[in-house]
Amino acid sequence: MIKELRTEVLIVGGGLGGCAAALAVCRSGRTAIVTEPTDWIGGQLTSQAVPPDEHGWIERFGATASYRRLRTLVRQYYRDHYPLTRQAQDDPYLNPGLGWVSPLCHEPRVALAVLEAMLAPYRTSGLLKVLQQHVPVAAETVAGDRIAAVTLENRLSGGQLTVTADYVLDATELGDLLPLAGVEFVTGQESRSQTGEPGAPEVARRENSQAITVCFAVDHMVGENHTIDRPVEYEFWHDFVPPLNPPWAGKLVRLTGLSPRTLEPVHYRFDPTGELPVAFSGLWTYRRILAREQFVPGSFSSDVCLINWPMTDYLLGDLCTCDAEQAEKHIERAKQLSLSLLYWLQTEYPREDGGQGLPGLRLRPDIVGTADGLAKAPYIRESRRIEAEFTVCEQHLSADVRKGKLLAKTFEDSVGVGSYRIDLHPTTGGDNYFDVPTLPFQIPLGALIPVRVENLLPAAKNLGVTHITNGCYRLHPVEWSVGEAAGAVAAFCLAQNTSPRGVLHNPRQLAALQDALVCQGIELQWPSDLNLQEGEPHRHATR
Repeated sequence: MIKELRTEVLIVGGGLGGCAAALAVCRSGRTAIVTEPTDWIGGQLTSQAVPPDEHGWIERFGATASYRRLRTLVRQYYRDHYPLTRQAQDDPYLNPGLGWVSPLCHEPRVALAVLEAMLAPYRTSGLLKVLQQHVPVAAETVAGDRIAAVTLENRLSGGQLTVTADYVLDATELGDLLPLAGVEFVTGQESRSQTGEPGAPEVARRENSQAITVCFAVDHMVGENHTIDRPVEYEFWHDFVPPLNPPWAGKLVRLTGLSPRTLEPVHYRFDPTGELPVAFSGLWTYRRILAREQFVPGSFSSDVCLINWPMTDYLLGDLCTCDAEQAEKHIERAKQLSLSLLYWLQTEYPREDGGQGLPGLRLRPDIVGTADGLAKAPYIRESRRIEAEFTVCEQHLSADVRKGKLLAKTFEDSVGVGSYRIDLHPTTGGDNYFDVPTLPFQIPLGALIPVRVENLLPAAKNLGVTHITNGCYRLHPVEWSVGEAAGAVAAFCLAQNTSPRGVLHNPRQLAALQDALVCQGIELQWPSDLNLQEGEPHRHATR
């Protein structure tokens, strides 16, 4: 017998969007169930082991109050539990890893602890239930345009349960509910005739999505040998040249790549020894999540570096358009690519001193919470996306298209804001980087509403964006904002006995929703009294 549960809002997917959605639903006094395919909530910040990618104004504006609280609590966790130096303890902009990808680079487990703490009061009150190790396997629809129930499977026991809900939020990494529930969706790359985007191709390619990456963490133990066993596919990946247009700069498993913006060859430096000045240590400090100098001397024997580099981008299969068996094979091959890069660094990397290999590089399974030392889940950059009431396109955001403007196109139905370059990694269809500057943008409610289904809302990277604009809506704070908006919209509709589509097309209800969002600390527009063209450099940029 299949067990049955009932809730007001079912949130399928426990990543950043799912966690933000749960907070929004429960603080409104509504009940929610969140499902998560792994044993860690938090998605790209935890199980995928990706330190946050954020815009330059994140310390002051351009995010929701709850996302700022998440960042504040991460810093406070280090102040409360780690032996920070006095200087680091007193730094209001504490960056535990001093990584230069973000002003806040930290360990996945710390983010996990903070997210669990943020959700804890609602779990205790009974408003929230979290079902870890559960994935959706079926959906029941009513009259074709409403989802009545979703069947979940426990990945450990194989047991199933069915959850009925008034609203269903798809916060999965790949938009898994969309095909299960018959929701209209798109994958891959749209054509220019479909979207009008200057960067789109003449012909759509639904299997052409951004690469996935399996991340991992390492430290460096001087004088020790932590070389892993030679990976099974090492010979293949050692000599693999990405089939890209324009061409890649030689073999993938090397430290020579391409500049995303110019497509000119770039040789990356990598110095875990600390002998080079920080500004020249390159990829070692890029996504560093623990910097020894931030802590009392003797506390840690090494920095800890998170590996998510162009050399770990897996290009040989698209997870959005293949079956489950094929997807597992692609993920296993992506793991082999990551291990092959590590093995190459340990055995063949040409060191600054003229030697070869860094055997002191040590894989850190404890950092990512797995036995094999690789992240629990692959980093997913692109998802299935709903066919929406409104689709955000390149021309709405591009600084090149909107010359002379300070902001992206204004959306009167805004339910949040975000900012990031359109940053497309090489794709499974052979496209190289596509990197376009954007203007600070909004999240329109219309992009959260499917063209037909009434009670499903996207709560991650599966909203109404294109292959191109996904490149700037997929980052940590924007995914959080999408999820939080989706949760808040569901709670509002329950309270007002209306629907998201009804709100969108009713000016009075839309204004009431937006007032409610503002009261919850959700920014709907960018400030007009600041020089947004300049931005704010991250505090760590000169370190």
